[in-house]
Amino acid sequence: MLELKNITKTFDGFKALDDLTMTVPKGAVYGLVGPNGAGKSTAIRHMTGVYQPDKGEVLVEGAAVYENPAVKERIGYIPDDIFFFPSATMEDMRSYYQGIYPNFDNELFEKLFEVFQLPRKGQLRRFSKGMQKQAAFHLSICTRPDLLILDEPVDGLDPVMRRQVWSLILSDVAQRGTTVVISSHNLRELEDICDHVGIMDHGKMLLERSLADMQGNIVKLQMVGDAPAGLDVLHTSSSGRLNTLVVRGTAEAVREKVQATNTPYFDILPLSLEEIFIYELGGVNYEVKNIVL
Repeated sequence: MLELKNITKTFDGFKALDDLTMTVPKGAVYGLVGPNGAGKSTAIRHMTGVYQPDKGEVLVEGAAVYENPAVKERIGYIPDDIFFFPSATMEDMRSYYQGIYPNFDNELFEKLFEVFQLPRKGQLRRFSKGMQKQAAFHLSICTRPDLLILDEPVDGLDPVMRRQVWSLILSDVAQRGTTVVISSHNLRELEDICDHVGIMDHGKMLLERSLADMQGNIVKLQMVGDAPAGLDVLHTSSSGRLNTLVVRGTAEAVREKVQATNTPYFDILPLSLEEIFIYELGGVNYEVKNIVL
C-alpha cells in the first residue's frame, strides 16, 4: 500500500532521513516508533506529500505522493500539532474538507456528533486541546481515507475517549480495509492495536516486521547459572543467583540450548513492545545510563 524507497532528506547539512526504506502492507495497522529526533515526523511529512525527498520515492499503490492530488485525496492525516483556521467552526471545516475530499461522508459526519459531542458552531480555536484532537478525528474519519496517517494521535485525550477513538479506527480497518500508520511514544497502547511495527533511529529503519514476528524472535530468559554459549544476548542483569537475559532468537531455539546445560531452573518469557524497543536501541548505544547525581 505505502512504500518509502531509499528516502534521503537533508536540512542545512543535517541528514534527517538517511536512505530510509519502509513498507506498509494494505490493511495493516503500522506502528512507527523511535527515539526523539529519529526522523519519524520527517518521514510522515514525506508520506503525506508535504516534503519532497532529496533522493528516493514515496508511493501509494505504485503512484507517487508528492504533487499528486489524486493520491492525496485518499490520505487522511492528523498531525501532532492540530491546526484550524482562526475563526472556523465544525460546520466551516466540514465545508472546507468537502472541497478537498470527494469521498467526504456527510451522513457519518452527523453520526459522529453522538460520539464526540462537540459544539457545531463554537470556534475551534476556543476548544481545549483534547476537544481539538476529537474534532480532528471527527473530520478525518469522515474523509473515508484509504490511508490514515496519525502523529501522536491520542495525546491529550482522556482514557475513555482514547478507547473510543481506537475503536472507531479499528472498525474502519475491519470494514473498509483502511491502512493506518501511527507514530507514537505510547508503546503499550501501540502493542494492543498494531500488527506491524517499524523502529527508526538516526533517520534509518532499524527493524521492520510484523509484531508477531518481532515478539517471536526476542525473548527474556531467566535462569540460575551461566548462560550457555551460542546465545545472542542483548542485555544481562542479575538478582542474587537469578540471571535475566534478553536474547535474540525464538523461544524454542533458546530452550533447546538452555536444556543442554545443568541449570536447576530456567524460564522463558515474552517481551513487550516497549522492552523490544529499549533493547534493540540498546544495541546502537541508546541504553539507559546510570549516572551518579
